[in-house]
Amino acid sequence: MLSIFLLIPLSLMLFVVAIWAVRYAVKSNQFEDLDNASQRIILDDRQERRQTMQAHENATSTQQTNDQTNLDDTESVNPSNIDSNPKI
Repeated sequence: MLSIFLLIPLSLMLFVVAIWAVRYAVKSNQFEDLDNASQRIILDDRQERRQTMQAHENATSTQQTNDQTNLDDTESVNPSNIDSNPKI
């Protein structure tokens, strides 16, 4: 009989904590998307990989454009225009 005086308040406190935990989970939108939660990790990795590949492609194309510009600049210099005897 003495244990009931301990177990009833303890169970009521646990019940209140459980209700609070469920209410907190609902308010923080943890039950909104149950179907796609397992796929979110895979999709995030794919998206990050795409961004990395696009950044690499952009850097490569920019470098090729700069190299082409440098080649055009060096081709425009005519060796006959260069004075072999500079005046001092």
